[in-house]
Amino acid sequence: MKKEDLRIVYMGTPEFAVEPLRCLVEGGYNIVGVITMPDKPAGRGHKVQFSPVKQYALEHDLPLLQPERLKDEAFVEALRAWNADLQIVVAFRMLPEVVWNMPRLGTFNLHASLLPQYRGAAPINWAVINGDTETGITTFFLKHEIDTGEVIQQVRVPIADTDNVGIVHDKLMMLGGRLVTETVDAILADTVKSVPQEEMAIVGELRPAPKIFKDTCRIDWNQPVKRIYDFIRGLSPYPAAWTELVQSDGTAVVLKIFETEKIEHLHESAPGTLQTDGKTYIRIAGTDGWIGVRALQLPGKKRLKTDELLRGFKLTGECRVH
Repeated sequence: MKKEDLRIVYMGTPEFAVEPLRCLVEGGYNIVGVITMPDKPAGRGHKVQFSPVKQYALEHDLPLLQPERLKDEAFVEALRAWNADLQIVVAFRMLPEVVWNMPRLGTFNLHASLLPQYRGAAPINWAVINGDTETGITTFFLKHEIDTGEVIQQVRVPIADTDNVGIVHDKLMMLGGRLVTETVDAILADTVKSVPQEEMAIVGELRPAPKIFKDTCRIDWNQPVKRIYDFIRGLSPYPAAWTELVQSDGTAVVLKIFETEKIEHLHESAPGTLQTDGKTYIRIAGTDGWIGVRALQLPGKKRLKTDELLRGFKLTGECRVH
């Protein structure tokens, strides 16, 4: 079978899922339908916002479904009518068996980790938060338990000590487009030799990648500087690590912190102690050194470099964060 004859249904929602879809469309693969999340209101005006995948599908006149429930009979029938040979899932949601088991060639997923490591919703964030020096992408066939199916292909990617999650996300996104098309080609050529995850060699313990909530993003200053540094870059630029700044007069304000540096300098200050010259620098104590804050944001304001923020926001007396 030629790629032009292979009927593919594509499922995805965020920006990460657009690049593989673009590669398939521009590569001449036959996308017979796209499935994405329902529209939802966003921002202060609650303006309805299309997902990046929906935006791309509309721009390229691709048939589109946005089911509320994936087990809904009307949706299942509409999906069946597309008569897909293969389904591809990238950053979507957990599929019921009636959906993933429908096409004759199966359903494969692109996951942003080296499975079986980092099964879950936020693999890129957790790899950076944990200070890993390597991550990657994996294509695998779907089965019942989430992110546990047989692995088709993997690509490994180094993580530099200066990379934040945005940088790693973009690296994996671009490689993901290529890996998805390579995986489709291997399935078409019948050269896939998928490997059960339980047979794959693992270094160290398996780490999960649970969904990240606001409370997850609060900085714990009672840790070594390296852990704090990795935590902040693992959440930058989004959703952003935060802390509460308490000034000497008792007023408190939430600070989002985006960019930092490690300052290895032993001290006797309590973790969370903040030091500044009021003009050019802010540094905050960890257990074994200082975190130099390079970029941060006040509520309702834009992200600024530290010296820019200090020109308009005066820190007085002894300050602490917690």
